Amino acid sequence: MKGKTQSGPRPEMEFLKMLGERVRQERSRREITRKELAKAACVSERFLAQLETGHGNISIIRLRRIAHALGLGVERLAQEKNGDMPEMAGAIALLEKLKPEERRRAHAILREKFGTRSEEERRGRIALVGMRGAGKSTLGALLAERMGSPFIELDRRIEQESGARLSVVFDLYGPAGFHRLEREALERVLEANERFVLATGGSIVNEPETFARLKGACFTVWLKAKPEDHMQRVIAQGDKRPMAGSQWAMADLRKILAGREPLYEKADASVNTSGKTVKQAAVELAAVVKG
Repeated sequence: MKGKTQSGPRPEMEFLKMLGERVRQERSRREITRKELAKAACVSERFLAQLETGHGNISIIRLRRIAHALGLGVERLAQEKNGDMPEMAGAIALLEKLKPEERRRAHAILREKFGTRSEEERRGRIALVGMRGAGKSTLGALLAERMGSPFIELDRRIEQESGARLSVVFDLYGPAGFHRLEREALERVLEANERFVLATGGSIVNEPETFARLKGACFTVWLKAKPEDHMQRVIAQGDKRPMAGSQWAMADLRKILAGREPLYEKADASVNTSGKTVKQAAVELAAVVKG
């Protein structure tokens, strides 16, 4: 016995059409070609073309790859429009019409207006920024003990969640992929903890949206030091790579530090760890955090 023919498109086909259109819009807004997205997501350009026209079925793994290549969560890319509240749907529709720079500005305005905690709340969440060798791990652990709060190293969280060491993460996903994982790990830390001391990666300040999120949710402290101290402390930790095969290592370090200093200076406070014992620097950091 033959089944009845359905009138109109099947819900699954409507969903695939919606999904394809959303992928195309997100790609266009980021001003990247179909070829570039296909390469970043490890899918074929032909498959991506089929998906964007609503003719390509997609596995959850492929969906995850494409979402992450676009800097989105899977749930955002696959969300059905009728699942949004009217106000949310309208806001998303408005944001989708903006150019990339306009969207970033709108995000910053919303974050500043509605996403920033009071200073009192932020002082319960301390985020240490600075280059490797500044003392973030050592001083962060001591400060967390003094505050009775958990101590979290963001780089270690990224390794735990990705199941790979940072060097492997960079090899597999590149800088853009690493910073996406960094942002996601930060969000999970913020969602799960009301109080903590967080040691961040040295390059987090290079990601404007991530750094803005960090500053809005935490009391940020720049641990600064002389380039020579940065280098010697890293080597003392057993890492010989900074000096390996490069007579220009110190010059490169100075250049990187000089480029990041204007960004580090945007932190709420700073502590210079050069010329001080660990105990002295720890006392100064505790005083700065207490306010």
